[in-house]
Amino acid sequence: MNKRISTLIAAGVLGGTVILAGCASDDPLADPSPSQSQDGSGGHGAMEHPMDGGPVPEGMTEASNPMYPVGTEVILTADHMDGMDGATATIVGAYDTFTYSVNYTPTSGGDPVTDHKWVVQEELEGVEDEQLPDGTTATLNADHMDGMDGAEATIASSTDETVYVVDYEADGMTMTNHKWVTESEMQPAP
Repeated sequence: MNKRISTLIAAGVLGGTVILAGCASDDPLADPSPSQSQDGSGGHGAMEHPMDGGPVPEGMTEASNPMYPVGTEVILTADHMDGMDGATATIVGAYDTFTYSVNYTPTSGGDPVTDHKWVVQEELEGVEDEQLPDGTTATLNADHMDGMDGAEATIASSTDETVYVVDYEADGMTMTNHKWVTESEMQPAP
């Protein structure tokens, strides 16, 4: 009798676990969107970011004397995406431009994205060559994330430090041509 009761209890617990697991995957409120950061840091889950970032925009100016030349291995200190902070990366491009953190609402729907790091001057539609002040609005011409291209964005902050494209591996995934990481978000590899 005790064995039968134990089996029924175990089956009930297992069945409840399966039901709860199934409910969690159908409930959009149960798991925050990977494109959103719980702490407002602009972090992104790897699932929403393409594995290959593709080519840089036309008109980019290669940095003439970057701190980290193409081919250099570095350690990332940025946390734009899960597993990025502390990952070893290889520099595949270094550019001189203005780089922006932006707030926008995806054109595909969903919650607003705050402090998305980064987009470059060449990924903003119809802007001149001068650095845009915080609070300026511009249309994004970038497809780093779903719903980004064509969205109206507000500049949250900016920098003129060298910006890099990197290849790195994190959480068992290889990211190639990841755009963008600023010079202050990396350090020399040991």
